Amino acid sequence: MRTLPLTLFLCLAAIPALAAGQPSPEQLGELFCKASLSDDMGLVENDLTPFLTLAIAEAEAKNTQIQAKAPDEKPPLGDGLPWRSWPDFADGCAIGTTYRTADRVFADINYSFSESPDANYTDQLVLMPSVEDQNLWQIDDVIFATGMTMRSSLASAFGP
Repeated sequence: MRTLPLTLFLCLAAIPALAAGQPSPEQLGELFCKASLSDDMGLVENDLTPFLTLAIAEAEAKNTQIQAKAPDEKPPLGDGLPWRSWPDFADGCAIGTTYRTADRVFADINYSFSESPDANYTDQLVLMPSVEDQNLWQIDDVIFATGMTMRSSLASAFGP
């Protein structure tokens, strides 16, 4: 009889650990903000769709080739990957509104500048369920305040 309460306790204790491995869209947005503020986007590299991962890898390979051909010139991705509308460092980042469609979640990422509040802007994460696990959300793109997206910026960085 004593094993039932212990088993129940162990099962309940495991739920947060399981949930920690599968962040909600809001938690993924918070992680994205943390990565952006710390300038360490590696924090989200395991949370990208295979499609975005491939687009990044292709862009980085092209960038490396261009840099090798002209080492004294700044390559197209010389300022790094375009994770946000502008490369200027925002000292504030917070997740805003999230909404779902049939197959995606959109999460507002609000960037702020304490010294220049008029420069604040909002980008939007595009999250999709993982191909392997429909309960696991992954970053598939970033829609910039300018209307461009991360994917389109990666593609256009290297010309037509």
